[in-house]
Amino acid sequence: MTETLDPEDAKIITLARSIRARNGSAEGAAVRDETGRTYAASGVDLPSLQLTAVQVAVAMAVSSGAKALEATALVTEADGPGEQDLSVMQDLRNGTLLLAAPDGSLKGRHV
Repeated sequence: MTETLDPEDAKIITLARSIRARNGSAEGAAVRDETGRTYAASGVDLPSLQLTAVQVAVAMAVSSGAKALEATALVTEADGPGEQDLSVMQDLRNGTLLLAAPDGSLKGRHV
């Protein structure tokens, strides 16, 4: 999918790619809240706690006072976001989810 991205959307994809690479994770995510603040995270996989990268990024935003999301970027080799990722985004009045491949190319949008 060839598409010109808004610079702010390209930024959160870059943040998600960076955290994924830095942590050697299968997925990286970044969110932008209603004030333009950004949060990036990888997933958590502990015996007592499993969270997707999107869930962690959203939790970081909420714990910092975010009330809504403008956009979410998910960098993964998977074909799409999981139901739990879409659900947590809906909790914060949604926003657009940008699905990107590990090389940063846009695979799709979920609104």
